[in-house]
Amino acid sequence: MDLVIRDARVIDGTGGASYRADIAVHEGRIAEIRREGEGPRPTGLCTLDAEGLALSPGFIDMHAHSDLALLRDPEHTAKAAQGVTLEVIGQDGLSYAPVDDRTLAQVRQAITGWNGDGGDIDFTWRTVGGYLAALDGAHGGQGIAVNAAYLIPQGTVRMYALGWDDRPATPAELDRMKQLVAEGMREGAVGMSSGLTYTPGMYADDSELAELCKVVAEHGGYYCPHHRSYGAGALQAYEEMVNLTRTAHCPLHLAHATMNFGVNKGKAPDLLALLDDALARGADITLDTYPYTPGCTTLVAMLPSWASEGGPEAILGRLRDDATAEKIRHHMEVVGADGCHGVPIEWDTIEISGVSDLGLTAFVGRTVKESADLRGEAPWVTARRLLVDDRLGSTILQHVGHEENVRAIMRHPVHTGGSDGILQGTKPHPRAYGTFPQYLGRYARELGVMSLEETVAHLTSRPAARLRLADRGVVREGYRADLVLFDPETVAAGSTFDAPRTLPTGIPHVLIDGRFVMRDGLRTDVLAGRAVRRTP
Repeated sequence: MDLVIRDARVIDGTGGASYRADIAVHEGRIAEIRREGEGPRPTGLCTLDAEGLALSPGFIDMHAHSDLALLRDPEHTAKAAQGVTLEVIGQDGLSYAPVDDRTLAQVRQAITGWNGDGGDIDFTWRTVGGYLAALDGAHGGQGIAVNAAYLIPQGTVRMYALGWDDRPATPAELDRMKQLVAEGMREGAVGMSSGLTYTPGMYADDSELAELCKVVAEHGGYYCPHHRSYGAGALQAYEEMVNLTRTAHCPLHLAHATMNFGVNKGKAPDLLALLDDALARGADITLDTYPYTPGCTTLVAMLPSWASEGGPEAILGRLRDDATAEKIRHHMEVVGADGCHGVPIEWDTIEISGVSDLGLTAFVGRTVKESADLRGEAPWVTARRLLVDDRLGSTILQHVGHEENVRAIMRHPVHTGGSDGILQGTKPHPRAYGTFPQYLGRYARELGVMSLEETVAHLTSRPAARLRLADRGVVREGYRADLVLFDPETVAAGSTFDAPRTLPTGIPHVLIDGRFVMRDGLRTDVLAGRAVRRTP
């Protein structure tokens, strides 16, 4: 054998009881599992003593924003050090394929706050297949740090077919979008995402979305919406997605399925009852969450949708016009903009986490209200100035979540883990570096929200089943040796809101295809990650 891992506590990903065993790895796969006392122990060219460590399948991040980070950073330690061996990218309806030159320029500006402006990236591709090939050939042809699966971004597809107009698609435009989705699915995407509080994806009505979902379903994929509201009307927004995918006969995966803002305090049971009813009637539904209460997005995402029609330059033009800017303020502060989930914005909950223009770094780490108070001005004046001066590139933490909702949702049987990790900014959300050890350490060991075995199942086999991965997500002979070894007594997220880029503790070893990407707590130079394409 290439490697034998001895005396590990195997938590196999199924949710069943752990057991003690030796695990033999050969040519990238689990070749033998020899339980304690079952016979001769396997031998190998290399042996790792796992006494005191748990061994589990690699963790699958069902909601990641590493679309450019995987190409930019060969180490990608933010995810590798957590034990993540596969990320699902192309989230929230906005990413970089499929595009033409116009669309690429627009989407780069629109999500600068998520991924940077891409000035350091060679955008050689225009198709989904081209992007996946770029991942495979990254870093001098060696590949990427961890595996990656891709969702076709519905907002980008709409941008490509009809621009940023807030109107129904014509039959010809709808046919073009369906063609783009079909091509992306054939080229290896695992499904389609939407960002229905982000423009231009939010301009699509349910009939348009259903037609695209039918294409996704025909190709064996799933639909992953960031739905129309996580605040006022959240339950109706969830129900809309359930009904839409029932019509389209398409599997549904609810992105960062939270119940936020004051109007939803204590209402997680209402969401779970809705899902349980749909599941009982045969719906195919899963969801992901991150184990924190604050959210993270861009400041421009808070604007009303009408203010975003036409794209980034049109937004900036409206913000520079005093009369239009006052209308925007009224919608945000009084009416409740759809970009802010129908809830009047509370500037003391909006913390600036990153800026594109480093000359604006003084805003980072303060709420908009705190910066406004220091300047002696109204919060909207501060926010407007920041939006314009940073050319819409500012990211925010939104402190609007509820701990009881977080815990209730993560217990649900269809729950999976997703970091929603944005890696940009001076002070990113700690979930980007800490989601998976946070589940294992705080929520399993310290709080006992779930057993360790059940927690691991949420992070491994359940997402693998959603992605239709036949040989990942479980410690089983013949499966890929994507493995994590961690100390159940010490594993913890090192990242905090004050020090968000601190790496976790208690995860010494991570393997992808039987190769160490983390060894003794240090990142190796191994690039074992590749694009994981949809299984036909």
